[in-house]
Amino acid sequence: MSMKIAYQGRPGAYSHLACKEAFPNSISIACETFEEVFEKTHTEETDISFIPVENSQAGRVADIHNLLPRTKLVITGEYFLKINHQLLCIKETNFKNIKFAVSHFHALAQCRDFLQTNKIKPVLGTDTAGAAEALSFNEKKDTAAIASSLAAEIYNLKILKKNIQDAYHNTTRFFIMKNKLEEKRIDNIKYITSFIFKIRNMPSALYKALGGFASNKVNMLKLESYMVNGAFTATQFFVDIEGHPDDENVKLAFEELGFFSKEVKVLGYYPADNFRREKY
Repeated sequence: MSMKIAYQGRPGAYSHLACKEAFPNSISIACETFEEVFEKTHTEETDISFIPVENSQAGRVADIHNLLPRTKLVITGEYFLKINHQLLCIKETNFKNIKFAVSHFHALAQCRDFLQTNKIKPVLGTDTAGAAEALSFNEKKDTAAIASSLAAEIYNLKILKKNIQDAYHNTTRFFIMKNKLEEKRIDNIKYITSFIFKIRNMPSALYKALGGFASNKVNMLKLESYMVNGAFTATQFFVDIEGHPDDENVKLAFEELGFFSKEVKVLGYYPADNFRREKY
């Protein structure tokens, strides 16, 4: 039986494309919200939730870091998708006719130089796949959509121009989330552990909380702060480190972290994706 994966967005969204690339033989299930994605996996309607967390240009995905601490799912993997924006149109038109391009705000911003150079006016849409779907219905010859190659395939559109993004490094990171962590550890593989913590309200608390990672030689890959419940005095931190919770140096670092934190929650641990390993 094929694995079922829940993702947020319409068919043809970049999350859909990431699902198909990461798990080619899987069945992808579109959901309207991230909450629905989590719920489908929690109730075992799907095997996996595929969640975008950050983009190399746009930064972190809105709301995800607020939702992660509340879900009962755990992070069991990561996947990096190279974002290649395509200029799509109906098959009855050509490039010289295009005056407008519709897409999501971030996609338009990431193709700004291309649009300006070709004197194409950006038009804000709800999302990339939605822009492609709408174009397939209205069949405007002077309008294009900026979306994925998968959206072109699904909505029977022509790719006018390939890879029109301004930055070559445009990449989105996804979390693969399940109901349970993988119990068996893979030998000779670099692991990443993701966790959140809240510090005590005392001088130098953050400095002291993180000191154990330095003294135990645990490499910190990511440290991000965000407010809790809209309070300027309450801060929660999201962290990625190199290592597995069973590693002795990671155990010691977490022990020291606990002395200066009100709450520590491990969200998951997983092998580093090939994209990341190539950069070690």
